[in-house]
Amino acid sequence: MSPGQNDWIMQQAQELLPWLRAVRRDFHQFPEFGLEEFRTQEKISAYLNELGISHAKVAGTGVVGLIEGARPGAVVGLRGDMDALPIVEENAVEYRSQIAGRMHACGHDAHMTCLLGAARLLAAQKQQLSGSVKLFFQPAEETVGGALPMIREGVLDNPRVEAVFGLHVSPELAVGSIAVKYGQMNAASDDVHIVVRGENGHGAYPHNGKDAIVIAAHVITALQTIISRNVDPRDSAVLSLGMIAGGTASNIIASEVKLTGTIRTLDKKVRAMVKERVREVAELTAKSLGGSAEVAFEEGYTSLINDNAMVDLVKKCGEELLGRERVKVNELPSLGVEDFAFFAEHVPSAFYHLGVRNEEAGFVYPVHHPRFDLDERSLVIGTAMQTYNAITFLQERAASLQEK
Repeated sequence: MSPGQNDWIMQQAQELLPWLRAVRRDFHQFPEFGLEEFRTQEKISAYLNELGISHAKVAGTGVVGLIEGARPGAVVGLRGDMDALPIVEENAVEYRSQIAGRMHACGHDAHMTCLLGAARLLAAQKQQLSGSVKLFFQPAEETVGGALPMIREGVLDNPRVEAVFGLHVSPELAVGSIAVKYGQMNAASDDVHIVVRGENGHGAYPHNGKDAIVIAAHVITALQTIISRNVDPRDSAVLSLGMIAGGTASNIIASEVKLTGTIRTLDKKVRAMVKERVREVAELTAKSLGGSAEVAFEEGYTSLINDNAMVDLVKKCGEELLGRERVKVNELPSLGVEDFAFFAEHVPSAFYHLGVRNEEAGFVYPVHHPRFDLDERSLVIGTAMQTYNAITFLQERAASLQEK
């Protein structure tokens, strides 16, 4: 990388702050659910048109852009997710959500903005680029996952992407800093659906029925022993039941109860074991009480495994842009999930956290909270980091090819 390049990138990103703030606030006011990001898609397309960046719509509401450098070389990808959450915003700000019951409470408005900011800086530097940059604006991270459909539609090919970088806001991390994680960063997820069946009867004569509510209560209690007694304490796993529904009237013994929950695991063997035990415990507990249980699993996201060499690159870029003291290395993975994992499964990738916390300004609430908001100075850092990651990767790859 050329001397002073990091200073130029930070300066240019800083000058973009008014524009970045306006872009982010526009996205924030008009949040859209996964696979419904039609306005968002059109706005992104318009921004890319203004920048002269060729792009195409993919995976329904996604967008993939391509910035081609003046010289041939490697191809690197940058990703930002697009969708919002079913949350009623409680922030009394001028840019609060204008769509009832919808809110960008996970920072995806900031992720898109940082990616557009990086697109502006990279497009301005394309005469100096040896290689190309692909821009992945990805839908539906919060719901069904848009990464895999994008990959299946070929966004990593023609030209072939050799690495992908992504970021996520962190309200636990002070603005002006980032955090990286080597190796495994996030868990895998599976949804579990259990239908407990009994037999209707009169509430006054329970002995004539088979109470699915009582059976379900025993199933719920028994399932809690899987994590505490079947998973090695040195491993990590979560089984949480978030929904329960059953019964038709106060004086009728219920014949059916539906349970829905999520399983989070870090290890493939633990993932398989937990699912097997959920099925066994539910079925046999229900049977022992005179009922039955049907168990079905809906596979979610795979584990997010960062490539250590790509993490090294992000860490180095962060230290050069922000200073070594503002780059944190996390030791433990999260039991949360992130469908950036599918990009990382296909090509060497790195996902990292962008600090957005500012206690004095009140930016302290966690993601998915109705009062979540962020210090918008973080948009400068995210823009600069994604730009520098892409440029550094292309320069290092070009240098390695010259050496050969």
